[in-house]
Amino acid sequence: MKTFLFRLLSATLLLAGVAHAGELTLYTDDDFGGRAVTLRGATPDLAQLGFNDRASSVIVRAGTWELCQDSGFRGHCITLQRGEYRQLSGFNDQISSVREIGGRDRDERDDRGGYGGGWGRREAIVLFSQANFGGRRAELAGDVRKLDDYDFNDRASSVIVNEGRWELCEHADFGGRCIVLNPGRYDYLGDMNDRISSVRRLR
Repeated sequence: MKTFLFRLLSATLLLAGVAHAGELTLYTDDDFGGRAVTLRGATPDLAQLGFNDRASSVIVRAGTWELCQDSGFRGHCITLQRGEYRQLSGFNDQISSVREIGGRDRDERDDRGGYGGGWGRREAIVLFSQANFGGRRAELAGDVRKLDDYDFNDRASSVIVNEGRWELCEHADFGGRCIVLNPGRYDYLGDMNDRISSVRRLR
């Protein structure tokens, strides 16, 4: 009887561990199309799975994950929590390594700023004047037709999107070239660096 109870307890603990393990699926196409690979642990080199620089959309089913441009979790990285990411704007076909870095959900974030390296619920999107979330910041809850109003025109170099899907445009009133960012951390805006003049939430 004791042996049976021990085995039952061991099985229960094992299942509990599995239930709380992180899991995400990478897809080669936008909107979860194309080839897919599901990961439940750190993968320092996606080339080993034939998936290097191929991910275009992601579903995070559990945990908090870091997705990096280079193998070994190096280069520019974004952090994604549980949710569906239909596009990886600014990071499409650039992911080479993936690892789980935590398992807390969005409601458990502390006051340090959402997806960027803290977990606190703050404004929906935060713009930073320097790469890697440095310098001045502009915390926005809704649409801004002119970042001049915040003294932040053509100043954004990195962004944290805490919730929603956002369009960032190079001209006022959402004109010119635009990029769309999903929830995550964007430590450098590439060729849109210092060119953002208006911001609006798409959903």
